[in-house]
Amino acid sequence: MHTIERSGRGPSAPRPPTAGWFPGFGPSTATPARAGAAPLRLVCLPYAGGTPSVYRNWAAHLGDPVHVVPVLLPGRGLRVREAPYTGMGALVADLTDALMEHELAHDYALFGHSMGALLAYEVAHELRDRGLAEPAHLFVSGSRAPHLYGDRRDHTLSDAELRQLVRDLGGLGADDTIGGSYLERRLPVLRADLTVCETYRWAPRRPLSCPMTAFSATRDPIAPAHEMEAWRVHTRGSLLRHHVEGDHFFLNGPSRPYLLREIRAELARHLDVPGNAGTAVRDRPPTAKREPSWIY
Repeated sequence: MHTIERSGRGPSAPRPPTAGWFPGFGPSTATPARAGAAPLRLVCLPYAGGTPSVYRNWAAHLGDPVHVVPVLLPGRGLRVREAPYTGMGALVADLTDALMEHELAHDYALFGHSMGALLAYEVAHELRDRGLAEPAHLFVSGSRAPHLYGDRRDHTLSDAELRQLVRDLGGLGADDTIGGSYLERRLPVLRADLTVCETYRWAPRRPLSCPMTAFSATRDPIAPAHEMEAWRVHTRGSLLRHHVEGDHFFLNGPSRPYLLREIRAELARHLDVPGNAGTAVRDRPPTAKREPSWIY
């Protein structure tokens, strides 16, 4: 069994309570009756510095019977007073505990963008190592394959250099002033999340058995197509790769409707329901002033 170091909760940070991980999904909603109403939960993991807001309206686009469960990591939103993680091991262990306590470790799929994809992969392995089921499907987006991590040191940049990196990647959105104010408040969390990614070291272990879908973008310097294709060695199931128009921030860009249609179609295969996303809810690009899309 592969294990990873359980350090990295931040300075003097105790093990966090499991209640805050899933906003709007508390113990009262994790009952068997509730689970029966949503036969497949899509647990959505954020990018570095990100919040659950990026998955706003996903439930409406994916439709019944998929239940979208965004994850809120410490250091942001309602958990702003909690120290962010700086190591993958502790983050994986504590998030897995929370998934188990909320009865989300069955009848589930995982989606992660950038850092979230790496985290989803490690959580899937942790759940399997604890004797629980693998996800029905693993969606990875905007992230190189796990064994390719280890060559970036962005977490060591000065604040000015980190601001410039985000700006160069186009992560401040259409309004530099608005995006910059968001970034300024989140710099400590972004740096901690980058530390999680860049100190991560993959260790060989048995590939997952679940099918995977990988999304790459045409102008993404962080996760180019060939590094997304490299996810193929991490599953004994199928890997379907989509190459969409956009940069590293395509999750919030014009390719978003296509992304959601493909996710719904794949989940429909597991649910034996029609996969057409329909037209009941109109796809619209995010508002830059509300949702700056700087990510890693």
